[in-house]
Amino acid sequence: MRHGTPPTTEEILDMAETALGAIPAALRRMVQGIAILVEEVPDDETVQEMGLESPWELTGLYRGVPLTEKTGADVPMMPDTVLLYREPILLEWIETGVDLFRLVRNVLIHEIGHHFGLSDAEIERLESED
Repeated sequence: MRHGTPPTTEEILDMAETALGAIPAALRRMVQGIAILVEEVPDDETVQEMGLESPWELTGLYRGVPLTEKTGADVPMMPDTVLLYREPILLEWIETGVDLFRLVRNVLIHEIGHHFGLSDAEIERLESED
């Protein structure tokens, strides 16, 4: 059996941008200005901050102030950011056999849910309706 090379950071980013382009226009307008970044793995500081045992446990992360907590007086220091972690996503892809685009889309949508101030439980409920 031949194995190809794993998708690159750029290919994962392309998938995320395609997924973002497919969400309803009204939601897309609400996430305008959010940066989407792809990194190999979460850094040690993030792993510690999240209380994780391993960087492989985190496929994505929302950094920013949820819309439910923003005020007109807020002066953003940095744009809200969705981080996608390539290697943990690829590991989950291998372990679950889920379509890679669908997995990237689900991680992206999950993190965008945090932008809207949704809890993990609320996001999981929405994902189960898919």
